Amino acid sequence: MVLIRESGGVSGFVHTMQTRLALVQSKRSALLLVYLVGIAIFIESSITSLIAGSVGRPLSDTYGISRAKLAYVCDSTSAPVCSIILFNGWGALLLGLIASEIAAETIQGESISWLLMAIPYNFYAFIALAVTFIVIWFNIDVGPMKESYAVASVPEKEETGNIWFMLVPIVVMVGAVFFFLWWTGDGNMLKGSGSTSIFYALILTLFVALIQYRIYDVMSVKAWALHTLTGMQSMLGIAAILLFAFAIGSVTQQLQTGQYLASYAQYVLSPVYLGAVIFMIASVMAFATGTSWGTFSIMIPIAVPLAVGIDANVAIVIGAVISGGVFGDHCSPISDTTIISSMAAGCDHIEHVKTQLPYALFSGTLALVLFIVAGVLTA
Repeated sequence: MVLIRESGGVSGFVHTMQTRLALVQSKRSALLLVYLVGIAIFIESSITSLIAGSVGRPLSDTYGISRAKLAYVCDSTSAPVCSIILFNGWGALLLGLIASEIAAETIQGESISWLLMAIPYNFYAFIALAVTFIVIWFNIDVGPMKESYAVASVPEKEETGNIWFMLVPIVVMVGAVFFFLWWTGDGNMLKGSGSTSIFYALILTLFVALIQYRIYDVMSVKAWALHTLTGMQSMLGIAAILLFAFAIGSVTQQLQTGQYLASYAQYVLSPVYLGAVIFMIASVMAFATGTSWGTFSIMIPIAVPLAVGIDANVAIVIGAVISGGVFGDHCSPISDTTIISSMAAGCDHIEHVKTQLPYALFSGTLALVLFIVAGVLTA
């Protein structure tokens, strides 16, 4: 994503959408473009917010959209879409956590199969995306959002860029993930290695981008290497989270925390409501810590054995952990995604937290109801 931005891919995308294709002509179409960019850039939630904010700021100022509204759209499409389209670090983390449960013989089967079964139960992510679309389409402002104002438009030097510098690397990356899933799974994508496939796909995409940028002479090999290192540097924090996440998971398994809780919960907690309970616990944990990844790492080694111990639906419980982690992270003022969304949109951070909270709470309430309904229907 650093290479795409520095090559002019982002500015080319904005220029094509707004000028050449004339697809952006109103507040609604401007925010819809930001919404679609947020869905298309599902590599990492922080990157999603940065790119969507970069695309949306000039459009928002042009069409009189408040920066708070822009920040809300950026934030509401970043973590939710990354937790649904899991060809990214989110998928790698979740696959690793589920694989640890399989290795500990808590559950049987393939980690990718369990993850695919859990995705439909990621209720909050789907609802948040749907609510965001409705808010954009009908221009719904509730609560503090009614009091947010647009920033006066300041004419800037137009940068045309090249949309293909953005589209080609993204298409190559997504296509390569599917290919390497097939390759590492010996012809069966469901048995492929998610983390290995993402790694190989990104390496291939980096070199495809280098070839493309050299053909068009927009970036030297030295500049490509420096921008690549800059992007890698931004991933160091995520790598550290992964390292400690697996460590926490291993400790929890060795202590048999999930089995311990299950021995008590089976007498007081109905399997029907476990998904809803796990969703609320994960939400509170993610809100308090500001990290969905940390919540996944702590909750999955606890929730999965707990679900098995009281004979609850494991896929629903995994979905509840993911959904609760995203919801709490979305609401938290100390979440990195929330902070980056504010920064990318050029919005005051506290204003962003206050203006998006009513929408997030509404989506979270609907998700809680759906977890109860799902528990009843699958009992």
